[in-house]
Amino acid sequence: MEPGKSRLSIHEELLPLVGSEGVRVELKRKSIVFSQGDPAESVFYILKGRVKLTVLSKQGKEAIVGVLNEGSFFGEGCLAGQPRRMAGAVAITDCLLLKIGKKVMLRLLRQRPDFAAFFVKFLLARNIRYEEDLVDQLFNSSEKRLARILLLLSRFGRQGRPEKIIPKISQEDLASMVGTTRSRVNHFMNKFKSLGFIQYNGGLAVHSSLLNVVLHD
Repeated sequence: MEPGKSRLSIHEELLPLVGSEGVRVELKRKSIVFSQGDPAESVFYILKGRVKLTVLSKQGKEAIVGVLNEGSFFGEGCLAGQPRRMAGAVAITDCLLLKIGKKVMLRLLRQRPDFAAFFVKFLLARNIRYEEDLVDQLFNSSEKRLARILLLLSRFGRQGRPEKIIPKISQEDLASMVGTTRSRVNHFMNKFKSLGFIQYNGGLAVHSSLLNVVLHD
């Protein structure tokens, strides 16, 4: 899988590799893919839609640890011997997923260097993103963290222009991702709208000017 190929071509190469051993799973918005504590026996790949990963504390507090777009793998902890899911996964849009069993994934990684290279590249990119998220959480204000999350959700920097966030993400979910309260998120969203950084028009459109909030000291 050569760098620079579109998601469509990646899908076209991935599906024949997995063949009949992969299972397509169609899910409606808000459907549970798997729950925290479930047996970890497969890896998922997002063909279409978005999925959020959540963790639940012993006290019952839930936090969103990631939002994954089309072209993302998740649930790969099973490949490293993880017996149970450390997080839950929920569809935040209607989704089409490819479910790949642990044995199939391990065989593909052994036998197909091109697939293994693509998979490793994905994992490295995501780890870099997690490190950036940690730095963001430690050093940046709630306003900057929200701006960065909105830019990431709009895929700012990819294919030259941001896209609309579809569907609308609730302010409760944004608050969980930012690590602040819903009222603070509402305050900042109203501020971004008044400054022309975001726009509601059948969805949430994020403009590149929002980057000024992230870069401003």
